[in-house]
Formats: sequence, structure tokens, C-alpha cells
Amino acid sequence: MDLDAYVAAHADQWRRLETLSGRRRLSGPEADELVDCYQQVATHLSVVRSSAPDPALVAYLSGLLAKARTRGAGAGGASWQAPVIFFAATFPAALYRTRRWWVSTMLVSLAAAAVMTWWLMQHPQVESTLMSPREIQQLVNVEFESYYSEHAASHFAARVWTNNAMVAAMCLAFGILGFPVIYLLLTNLVNLAIVASVMVRHDRGALFFGLILPHGLLELTAVFVAAGVGLRFFWSWVDPGHVPRGQALAREGRTAAGVALGLVAVLLVSGIIEAFVTPSGLPTWARIAIGVAAEVAFLAYVYVAGRAAYNRGHTGDVDARALPDTPATAG
Repeated sequence: MDLDAYVAAHADQWRRLETLSGRRRLSGPEADELVDCYQQVATHLSVVRSSAPDPALVAYLSGLLAKARTRGAGAGGASWQAPVIFFAATFPAALYRTRRWWVSTMLVSLAAAAVMTWWLMQHPQVESTLMSPREIQQLVNVEFESYYSEHAASHFAARVWTNNAMVAAMCLAFGILGFPVIYLLLTNLVNLAIVASVMVRHDRGALFFGLILPHGLLELTAVFVAAGVGLRFFWSWVDPGHVPRGQALAREGRTAAGVALGLVAVLLVSGIIEAFVTPSGLPTWARIAIGVAAEVAFLAYVYVAGRAAYNRGHTGDVDARALPDTPATAG
């Protein structure tokens, strides 16, 4: 084959494909032309490779086809479409599909925290083994309240967000082992129960709940979601159901990764509330109302947007390539 003659015969088509691939917007006819040109140039590349494999020309045509393939797949809109799809469908569907796990985790954890707090209040002598009298007085009278206002709000929000996101990520990352999730959860619950019992026993219960509820409702829910999804990840290899163990483990692992990403946004909201609302001069009822509103909005997101996305076939699997014909069984 005369390579020079072949290039001269088809160069116009190649340049046309390059022009179409470089445009931000394509009309209907131009999109059809892009597809036709792509198919023709793909044939040209095949001919060149089999008859006159010139490295420079093969590289040029391969790059041209890759650019056209990206443009034809709509990658120009991926910068905004992917996050929209994730937060409108993938993330809420994952929360809805795994709701039994994290709601159960939340209810059991809150019950355990209440029992631990009650037990500690009934056994005040335990306090002396955990904290000195000076440390207790410092916590009750100074440290608990000043914790929310001793740093600039923006820096405090960033620190709280990072810390809570790390706890949630650890619950999800260690979920495959199961027991580390329970340990992390139990550690946080014990610390919460100790502080609650000390504050309530020293008649500072109103201050404790007035400061912890505005941000704590959403923050703790996010931690419970992470723990519940982590435990679901663990259970996927213990009892994979009707699919191969490796497939079940991969699906729940990808779901856990997506939930970790989504919880970053949820914990950002709770961090902003903790930094700007909790220490504000608003009345206690107003601060708690903001926290309740954030929690209700999250639950509505799960049970309205999540249910709708799940019924459309989304499962929360961030690597899903296509929607199934029917919804998957809830995990």
C-alpha cells in the first residue's frame, strides 16, 4: 500500500474528526457526523496497522480516536454530571439499601449509651477512677463549654470535619474485619457516656444537651451510618446470599467507598453547625431546632430521594455500569 497516497486520500476526514472532537457543543447532525467519522477513522487505523504500520501515523490516529471517543461519550459534561448523579441517586440509594444496618446500629448504640450513662450516674465512685476532682470541676465549669468557642469558627469547623470524617472512614475501611468497627463505636459511646454522666450529675445537663444536640444529631447519625455500612461490608463475606462471595464483597466494598465519600459532605454540614451554631448566642431552643432540622433533612434525603433512586434500580454501587431491570434485594 502507498502510505502517502492513503494519507492524502483520507486526511480531510481525519481533520474533520479532529475539529468535531474539539468542539464544546455539537448539534444533532454534527453528533451523527462525529460517530460516522469515528467509525471511518477506526477502519483507517486498522488498515494502516495491518498494511503499513507507520508508528507516527498509528500514534496520531490512535490519539485522534481516543479524543473522539471521549467527546462522543459526553465526557465534556462529566465534570458536573457525575457529582449530580452521585448525590441525587448513588449515595441516597446506598443509604436506603443499607438502612436496616445503620438504623439498627444507631438504635442499639443509643440504648447502650443511655444504659452506660445511667449506670455511671448510679455509681459516682467510678468517676474518681477516671478523672480527678480537679479535672471534673474543670470539665464541668470550663472545658466543656469553652471547647466550642476557644478557636476561630472556620478553623474549628475544619478540625471537627477532619476528625469526624476520619472516624467514619475508619469504620468503613475496617468494616471488612467487623470487630474493629464495634471497638471504634464502643470507644466513642463510652466517652460520650462518661461526659454525659459527669455533666448531668453536676447539674449541668441543660448545658450538655444544649451544646451537644445542635450538631450531635447529624454527626452521630453519620458515624452510625459508617458503622452500619461497615458491618454490612463485613457480613457480605460471612453470608454473601445468592451471589458468589467475591462478587458480594466487591459490591459492598464499592458501596462503602461511595458512602465514605458522601459522608464527607454530611459531616461538613455537622461541622459547620458545630462551629457556627453551637457556640452562637442563639437561644438554646433555636440551636437545637437547627440541629433537628438538619437531622430531619438527612432522613428525608434517605427515605424520599433514596427510596426513589432505589426503586429506579440504583443500588449504591459506585461502579455500576447500567441499571438493572428490577430493584435489587435490600441488604
